Amino acid sequence: MALTICVTGNIASGKTTCAKLLAERGVHCEFALDEGLLITEGIMPGVVAPVAVVGVAEKGSVTVRLKATANPGHSSMPSTTSAIGTLARALVRIETSPMPAALGGVANDMFDAVVPEMQGINRVVLSNRWLFGPLVLAQLEREPSTNAMLRTTTAITVITGGNKENVLPGEAEALVNFRLIPGDTAVAVVDHVRHVIGADQVSVEVATPPTEASPVASHNSTAYQVLNRTIRELFPDVVVAPGLMIGGTDSRHMTAVADHIFRFSPVRARAEDLSRFHGTDERVAVANYADLIRFYGRLIRNSAGGE
Repeated sequence: MALTICVTGNIASGKTTCAKLLAERGVHCEFALDEGLLITEGIMPGVVAPVAVVGVAEKGSVTVRLKATANPGHSSMPSTTSAIGTLARALVRIETSPMPAALGGVANDMFDAVVPEMQGINRVVLSNRWLFGPLVLAQLEREPSTNAMLRTTTAITVITGGNKENVLPGEAEALVNFRLIPGDTAVAVVDHVRHVIGADQVSVEVATPPTEASPVASHNSTAYQVLNRTIRELFPDVVVAPGLMIGGTDSRHMTAVADHIFRFSPVRARAEDLSRFHGTDERVAVANYADLIRFYGRLIRNSAGGE
């Protein structure tokens, strides 16, 4: 069976225009493929083989603005509370009371795919998540990369207040960025923040238009199986697993014109390579570049039902 696919590029405005044009022409794709997760080597604990992680969903984003006010004045006559102090207490509450984590959804599907390839105690524990769930959860929460797969994350990114050492500011403000896991919403985050703060002295509002988490593409779909097959044909040593893209891609613009959206880059990467993406000494090996070309060509042929 032939599949209609959209392979997207890196320019957001181009994707918006492309999606709009496809919709106007009545074109609908079985799946779209954007940049995303990688073929990881030596990164997945307990798995010797490389793991090709296909992003079947991506997190959303909402930034919340917190604002505290107080009577301004000279620092020689401070009151018992200040705008900065009130805001600081609110931020501590937010940071120490994150959204709940869970071993469900995409994370659970990923473990189901990789557990048969694990060795030793990791295989025993992850094969019995019904029993060792709290232990697994506690372990994964310790690392920022795995913690981000399990919950909507909290990041205090901007704080302002005061501009002179001897003047009490009348206002202090902070921005907190939340990355939404599928199932959580921007409204739920704002409600959570207000509940955690529990103080009328701090106002809470959405700072910029939020982006909700994407729908989750089915890893049981024909489209995923074609992608899985293509990866294994070009990279026969890898294990293919669904995963959650913790950053954002421009593939969200294709939601209305594609049944499934996947985020995967056929690039091999070790732990030391991850910091190079959009960083210093970013590079792709010559052999891997050739693999990239072969991969997209093979994917098009497989999607068209060819050999």
